[in-house]
Amino acid sequence: MATFRDKMRPPKGVEPEYWFTEAYRRHKGHPLLTLVSLYRGNYHKFVLAVLFFFLKHACVWVLPIVTAGIINDITSRNPDSVRNLIFYSVLMVGLIVLNVPMNYLYTDYKSQATRYAETGLRKALIRKLQQLSISYHVDTQSGRLQSKIMRDVEAVEGLSTQMFLSILNIALNIGVALVVTVSRSLVVFLFFLVTTPIAAVTMVSFRSAMRKRNAEFRKEMEETSARVMEMVELVPVTRAHALEEEEVEKMSDQLFTVAEKGYKLDLVQALFGSVGWAIFQIFQIVCLAFTGYLAFKSRIQPGDITLYQSYFATIVNQVSAIIALVPTMARGIESVNSIGEVLLSEDVEHNEGKRLLEKVEGRFSFRNVHFKYHDGEKDILNGLNLDVAQGETIALVGESGAGKTTLVNMVIGFFLSDSGAVLMDGQDLREIDLRSYRKYLAVVPQTSILFSGTIRDNITYGCEGVTEERLAEIVRAANLKDLVDSLPKGLDTMVGEHGGKLSGGQRQRISIARALIRNPKIIVLDEATSALDSISEKLIQEAVNNLTRNRTTFIVAHRLSTIRDADRIAVISGGRCVECGTYEELMEKQGEFYRLKVLQS
Repeated sequence: MATFRDKMRPPKGVEPEYWFTEAYRRHKGHPLLTLVSLYRGNYHKFVLAVLFFFLKHACVWVLPIVTAGIINDITSRNPDSVRNLIFYSVLMVGLIVLNVPMNYLYTDYKSQATRYAETGLRKALIRKLQQLSISYHVDTQSGRLQSKIMRDVEAVEGLSTQMFLSILNIALNIGVALVVTVSRSLVVFLFFLVTTPIAAVTMVSFRSAMRKRNAEFRKEMEETSARVMEMVELVPVTRAHALEEEEVEKMSDQLFTVAEKGYKLDLVQALFGSVGWAIFQIFQIVCLAFTGYLAFKSRIQPGDITLYQSYFATIVNQVSAIIALVPTMARGIESVNSIGEVLLSEDVEHNEGKRLLEKVEGRFSFRNVHFKYHDGEKDILNGLNLDVAQGETIALVGESGAGKTTLVNMVIGFFLSDSGAVLMDGQDLREIDLRSYRKYLAVVPQTSILFSGTIRDNITYGCEGVTEERLAEIVRAANLKDLVDSLPKGLDTMVGEHGGKLSGGQRQRISIARALIRNPKIIVLDEATSALDSISEKLIQEAVNNLTRNRTTFIVAHRLSTIRDADRIAVISGGRCVECGTYEELMEKQGEFYRLKVLQS
């Protein structure tokens, strides 16, 4: 029997993540065409879903005909009334029983198609987020991105259901009612048609206002999501400084803003729905009077009053349903556009077609490098020149904002120079596939980044087939052995969210172990011992020495006392390397480095 995953497997030649992005690109500015394209390879499932919907609702459509037939038989004293009554009863029971399996099949095929798109869209977003540049992530709040992945995709799934099923089903209901009506009375059929233009005018008159309100509400929800995430992350800081009330007050303002946008949206939706409902209820009363008059004039049979009234109610309810769907559709269309903001972003790291690296030695040369951020007014790096030999440990020092972090981000490949060149083993980083380059690179940030798993999972992240012997060797080199031995579950101990169950020094040593196990050729260290106690600093410094041995290493240093063992020290100021040499050479020179050292003494 096919599993759910088998049913969800994409058709041959269709890779959801790539196709969804391509669908957005092809139909840019046309959200409904984009939505239709998302279901490529699954259209047959919607057709089957509509077929089973027709069969499961057959009892509802047939009931007015049966009711009218019974009333007409009785009022006309038809001698076959009893036989017809038995037939009608058996027919209705059979159709009602048929509803159960048909409803199951309808839901099965509908859900397969919509969940396929829902999953594919989320995978496409996740893949795109992995491709977007670091500057994009710096400029975009993570809460907004989370809202797009969860809330907006859910809204698109809702739009899909309305577009492909609800609207088709509504059309089917109206179609059946009109076909039966026109086959029995052209006059009543023409009367029914009068309601359609009124429905269209009602919908169009509210569409622009609802689109505007939905866009405003969506943006405020994204802003709120971002602020909530920020608030949760800052809870320890807030609590430590007794700022709970201030934080509550700040969030209250944002929540009231969201409530106001939602309130305005609710009013537009309510007015939209109530006006449509009132108009069609009035017409239903008119229909009752009109068909009653026709029966009085013997233009139709008395039982047909019930039939036409039922079908007119069906048409009224279905057109009202279309009106009620407009808010959901407007919200879904806005979400389609919101997702497109990510999938169509061109701020990506382009690696396709570039040179793949099969080995790395670790020589670097910065040649007249200039760089500034997208929204920056001045260069962060301003004609920087620096050469780093293979296996050399070079410490980068300087005042805040001098360009140290930007420089190491260029080593990682997060940023590429605006002019000049960053050469690695004589190759411009702009011309190589950075993914192949980063396989030889390890980064230990100042703030350790751990995920909610075990110590083992965090150390071996991205590395498969690591033996227990190799892992034990890494644990010793990172000075983690005492910690691991002290824990009941050892390496299989859960670290908590963001490593919250461990101290700062312990988290840092796990980060170093993660770097060591990759056996990198190039190391980037962002002051691994900052803000730690002396014992933790000593343990980490020993681990760092094990990590950097015979590897090209860039160390961003804030505490100058920790870099005496560096092969060379580069002083960065104003986006340039103004001094470079050993610790002793720079101290003897009594230049910029000497001044910084004196300030820290």
